[in-house]
Amino acid sequence: MKILIVTPHFYPESFRCNEMAFELQRRGHKVSVMTAIPDYPAGKFFDGYGIFKKRREVINGVTIHRSMIIPRGSGRGRRIALNYLSYTFFASIKAFWFGITRKYDAVIIHETSPVMVGIPATIVSKMQRIPQLFWVLDLWPESLSAAGGINNKTILRIFDSLTRWLYKNSSKILIGSKGFKNSICKKGDFEEKIQYFPYWVDNIEASVEGVPLLPKGFNVVFTGNMGEAQDFNNVLETAKILKDNDYINFIFVGDGRKKKWIENFVKENNLHNVYCLGHYPLANMPEFYRRADILFLSLNSSPVFSLTVPAKLQSYMASGKPVVAMINGEGRDLIKEADCGWSVPAAHHKELADLILKLSKEDQQILRMRGENGKLYSELNYNFTKCIDKLEKMLMPNNKMRF
Repeated sequence: MKILIVTPHFYPESFRCNEMAFELQRRGHKVSVMTAIPDYPAGKFFDGYGIFKKRREVINGVTIHRSMIIPRGSGRGRRIALNYLSYTFFASIKAFWFGITRKYDAVIIHETSPVMVGIPATIVSKMQRIPQLFWVLDLWPESLSAAGGINNKTILRIFDSLTRWLYKNSSKILIGSKGFKNSICKKGDFEEKIQYFPYWVDNIEASVEGVPLLPKGFNVVFTGNMGEAQDFNNVLETAKILKDNDYINFIFVGDGRKKKWIENFVKENNLHNVYCLGHYPLANMPEFYRRADILFLSLNSSPVFSLTVPAKLQSYMASGKPVVAMINGEGRDLIKEADCGWSVPAAHHKELADLILKLSKEDQQILRMRGENGKLYSELNYNFTKCIDKLEKMLMPNNKMRF
């Protein structure tokens, strides 16, 4: 099949659609990717890329077409809005051209954010009358208010209408979290289209190069995006409570719009137990996991995030290390179902501090057992090969798979 994947982020940015595209190509499909000039998470174009550099390239057989964007900068306010809108505008122009000059058998939308990424995909899909799979990894417009702080009713109504239109024009709606189903069905009669398609565990070659030694003690490691959704206000309140305990360390590996605020808070409050290590390649993550005592994640208390299973939770589980979370809903339920760790409700930083203090004194065998439970659950439910097998079946014409 000739498959077009439309996504705002692709290699060398670290997203799982990279593996999806490369594996589909390896299996004999002809895969093209319509994406943007890479700028995530640093907010500026990657070295070697730009308006006149590497706008078209072939990697592992996959042809990549990069549309112009305004770099996201700090990822805040007008700058992130311009980033989203510029990608949608320039990719849509490219989509009209591709709809005329190229032929595809199916389109896959990899919707991290924003939802407008579906517009250029739908242009190609409608022009060529081909199936469109919409992989929903972020609920809109709910996420716009929950993570972006936008509550203007007119703006939310516009994005609600756009989201309904994209769902209506999709042959299938793939959801990364089962909790998304009810929210999507409230927007229209889409139940027949919905299929559960979670993230798989990272299929990467691990590297220890450049990974620093972690401090002595009980290391609570967080990796990934540092944004509003991760509720670092409450995370750092937990660190404040525990700062006089010289044995417990908080290790933050990643980047995002909250990073500068975190660094300032740590400095102002003399949190000597918090280490902000910055961004590291995806290949380094397994080594950070290995050196951790527990792996930590959090989401704020907004109702939309109770429907979400963070992708990092699945990666944590696969590492064989126990998980601690400050989270509600689907993510908390998964930790309980897999028996892979412990959780407290979102925004309950005092309970989190009590839990971490307790675990720092816990029998190592109990920690190992929870970690092993997570690894087994991951192997059974988030196998990369099985996920791509399922995707191939969904791409087949007249497929009747159900949720």
